[in-house]
Amino acid sequence: QVLDASSLSFNTRLKWFVICFVSGIFFSILGTGLLWLPGGIKFFAVFYTLGNIAALASTCFLMGPMKQLKKMFETTRLLATVVMLV
Repeated sequence: QVLDASSLSFNTRLKWFVICFVSGIFFSILGTGLLWLPGGIKFFAVFYTLGNIAALASTCFLMGPMKQLKKMFETTRLLATVVMLV
């Protein structure tokens, strides 16, 4: 069903998933490491946020953005989605 709605091939979507997921992990770890520097809370906030955005983007490549949004706002996941976004 997703393959029919997407113009990207499965291999392309899988490659971008890996790229976004690895960069998301990298940014999150980098932000956590920079937290210990003087004034590092600002760097932590920026890099950890970039890491979360990249991790969310990675799953968009696998499922598609609309399907991901529908799943994020299901009643069983609504509280977790709101907490993550806030």
